[in-house]
Amino acid sequence: MGTFFPNSAYRNLDEVRNWVTGPSSPCPDSGLPSRPWLCRIMAFDSDPLPPFFKLEFSIMVFSRNIRTLFFGLAFTSRVIDAALTPRVACPDGINTAMDAKCCPLFELRDQLQQDFFEGDCDTETHGSLRLTFHDAIGFSLTQDLGGGADGSMLTFAPVETAYDANLGIDEIVNEQLGFIKTHNVTYISHGDFVQFAAAVGLSNCPGAPTLDFFLGRPPAVKAAPDNTVPEPFHTVDQILKRMGDAGFSPNEVVSLLASHSVATSKEVDDTIPPLPFDSTPSTFDTQFFIETLLKGTMLPGSDGKNLGQEESPFGGEIRITSDFLLARDNRTACHWQGMVKNQSKMQSSFKAAMLKLSLLGQNEDNLVDCSEVIQSAAAVNNSPHFPNGTTKADIENSCPTMPFPNLPSTD
Repeated sequence: MGTFFPNSAYRNLDEVRNWVTGPSSPCPDSGLPSRPWLCRIMAFDSDPLPPFFKLEFSIMVFSRNIRTLFFGLAFTSRVIDAALTPRVACPDGINTAMDAKCCPLFELRDQLQQDFFEGDCDTETHGSLRLTFHDAIGFSLTQDLGGGADGSMLTFAPVETAYDANLGIDEIVNEQLGFIKTHNVTYISHGDFVQFAAAVGLSNCPGAPTLDFFLGRPPAVKAAPDNTVPEPFHTVDQILKRMGDAGFSPNEVVSLLASHSVATSKEVDDTIPPLPFDSTPSTFDTQFFIETLLKGTMLPGSDGKNLGQEESPFGGEIRITSDFLLARDNRTACHWQGMVKNQSKMQSSFKAAMLKLSLLGQNEDNLVDCSEVIQSAAAVNNSPHFPNGTTKADIENSCPTMPFPNLPSTD
């Protein structure tokens, strides 16, 4: 939508600012403005906009001869609705929300933080993130498989936790079901709970993006079938085919694997306790993408190389075959390497891929956006580096179109 400024010839930003905020502005100081989409433009006002009023704008300057400034405002119907809809006071007397349906989630969030995650980016967070993927990926664009992100992993736990690909996931499933029972969480579905818990848990991990959360998934009606979850020993062809059938591109597959920056695994080697995939398992940072490209030198367990396992660069860290291969395949290597020194890219691409995952099998039009309930994580407190005395010479670079970035080494 575009609007020409009055008198057609505003030649500089000061004049634009005066028109938007001055005495003749369409945005009066008191009362509701008659043209709210023109009010309080961020570029011309030092005060930040409310978080729910996100406005994109573009300024186009026509030729000097015409000397007319065109102000284009691009926005979605959701943004308009958010800007015009008054906030609802929640019954707790503390919080407000864009939709009253989101109000119970504030208490649930706080209960999860206190009684389940205990404010940590640790085992329960790792497990909850893993569960979002294993629950949702039982979905297909071409076949009648599962219902996607529907909570079937909780609803039909005895069935789905018995699948080989879900080995070990029964622990987080039982913990979440126990929490639901203890806290009488009957006001949201299992599908909503799985996604909400992961978003809340991830907010404890420094550097993590704030995940979107949509409320209103209907109850699962059937278990997802077996053989829908990619396994650590699968080839890149197998992984990309399965993920493509669920609607994910090769780049999105890599983006989802950012979850391994705050993950552990014990399933490929049961002789050792759970080990992380990188040296900073409680921080959502790019170390996972760096360290997976380091040359492997040893196996952390005592029974040699297991199915789905590759040599790790050093002790205390585990590497699975699927990560190893995706980091080096020509279809995924460059997007992988693009994460190495780009925290913001890792955050934004993971957030987008997780939103897509969380909506698999769902009709977004029937859901309520309650993303505002999710709190923001602390900023990442370290920089990308080569750990444990490794250097650039230890990198197995597989992206032919870009050199590996320079990073400092640490002992």
